[in-house]
Amino acid sequence: MKPDYIKRFEDLGMGMFCHFGLYSTIGKGEWHYTSPECDKEHYFETISNFKVAKNWAKELVKTAKEAGAKYITLTTRHHEGFSLYDTCGLNEFDAPHSPTGRDLVREFVDECNKQGIVPFFYHTLLDWWRPEYEGDFDKYIDYLIKSVEILCKNYGKIGGLWFDGFWNKPTANWRFEELYATIRKYQPEAMIINNTGLSALGQVTNYEIDSVTFERGKPTHINNTDGKERAGEMCDGITDHWGYCKDDICTKPTTYLISSLIDCRKFNCNYLINVGPDEKGHVNPIEKYSII
Repeated sequence: MKPDYIKRFEDLGMGMFCHFGLYSTIGKGEWHYTSPECDKEHYFETISNFKVAKNWAKELVKTAKEAGAKYITLTTRHHEGFSLYDTCGLNEFDAPHSPTGRDLVREFVDECNKQGIVPFFYHTLLDWWRPEYEGDFDKYIDYLIKSVEILCKNYGKIGGLWFDGFWNKPTANWRFEELYATIRKYQPEAMIINNTGLSALGQVTNYEIDSVTFERGKPTHINNTDGKERAGEMCDGITDHWGYCKDDICTKPTTYLISSLIDCRKFNCNYLINVGPDEKGHVNPIEKYSII
C-alpha cells in the first residue's frame, strides 16, 4: 500500500523548480563552471557579487501560486558547492557570509508557509568547490550528511529532499542508507527523491526512494517490482538552461507545457517546471510569463 505522504505528494500535481546560486550572478547558466570560457581560478570569488533582493522569496512564491504550482523545489546547494542556507560552521561558503548576509532558505520556507506552498529542498551530491569530493570521498560524504542534517533540523516540516549528481560517480560508495536514515530521523514524512538523470528515466536506485524521476523526458508507468509503491515526477525547463542565462530566449511554447502536464497526470506523475532567477533573485520575465 502506498504511504499517505506519497499520496499527498501525488495530489500536489505540479511544482516549480528553482535554480538559484552564484551562477545566477554570471548569467550563463548553472553549468558555466565547466565551460572552457570560465575563469575557474576566480569563479568562486563571485560570492562578492551575490546581493539578493529582500523580496525575492515573496516574488518566487507568488509566481508559483499564479502558475498553479502547489510546491517549490529550491536549489539549497547546487554543484558549485555554494549554500543558500546557514551551514552552521561547516564552512563560510554560504549566503549568510555573502554580501546578502541572510539565510535565504529560511526566507524561502517562511514565505512558502505564509502563502500555502509546500517547500522542497534540492541538494547537490557532487561538488566542484569541496576538495574532498575528489581527494577524500568518505570525508566528503560526512560533510554531505551533516549538511543535509542541518536542512532537516532547522527549517520545520518540509515536503522532501531532491538529490542530484550521483550519476557523476555511479560506482562510488555514497552511503545512501546513512544519508536517507538521517532524513527519516528528522523528517519521517519527507519525500526522498534522487534524480537518475537523462539516461536513466524512471529507474529505482534504492528502496527508500519515494519518487522516480523523468528529467526532460516523458513519464511512463512506474516500476514498483521491489514491493514499494512510488510516485513519479518529470522535471523540465522552460528554456534550455536551468540556471539564469541572460542570452537564452529559447522558451518552450505554452502548448508544450500544457501537454507535458497532461502527459504527467496521465501516469499519475507530478510535473516540476523550472525557473532560474537572476542575480537579485527576481524571476526571469521570459520564464515567468510563459507559465502564468
